[in-house]
Amino acid sequence: MKLTMIRHGKTEGNIKGLYYGKTDLPLLPEGMKALEVLKQNCAYPQAKKYYTSGMLRTEQTFCILYGDIPHEVLHDLREIDCGDFEMRSYEQLKDDPAFQEWITGDNEANICPNGESGNAVTERALAALEPIIAAGEDAVIITHSGVIGGVLCRLFGKGTRYDYKAEPGFGFTVEFVDGKPVSIEKTPLPL
Repeated sequence: MKLTMIRHGKTEGNIKGLYYGKTDLPLLPEGMKALEVLKQNCAYPQAKKYYTSGMLRTEQTFCILYGDIPHEVLHDLREIDCGDFEMRSYEQLKDDPAFQEWITGDNEANICPNGESGNAVTERALAALEPIIAAGEDAVIITHSGVIGGVLCRLFGKGTRYDYKAEPGFGFTVEFVDGKPVSIEKTPLPL
């Protein structure tokens, strides 16, 4: 079974370097165009089942890459809730003691004030993926960079979520044998 996780296209939050997750930003026009170019020049994996996190940016990305193929929404694959830091940049936050506390130390366990931790995001995403993996059918998911990184870090038991960073429109395909991850490759592949 192959599980493919692809990051949504570019948003205003990406361009401005904002901490955001729960804010339901749309793709930028240039983000849409970049995805259309990728689709023309790359082979995106096909699957038996398709999913998104349900956020506007993942729905728009899905539509560009896969068109009218039926898919399900799994809200637990949404990005981190950045709480009090949502829609703010490092420059805006750098002198805030709560922000400094959040970004230092164990950045997986630290909780954004009025938000959630990296561990919480990964736990809810893994719980949402459990029945998909158990079903053993190839699946494609359009989701978020933090979700992808946290899940892959946990599945393979090494590195940090940042070691599995996916650029907009890119991601990873994990092959499972008997419910266990055995290999990983970047996706999409050039035509």
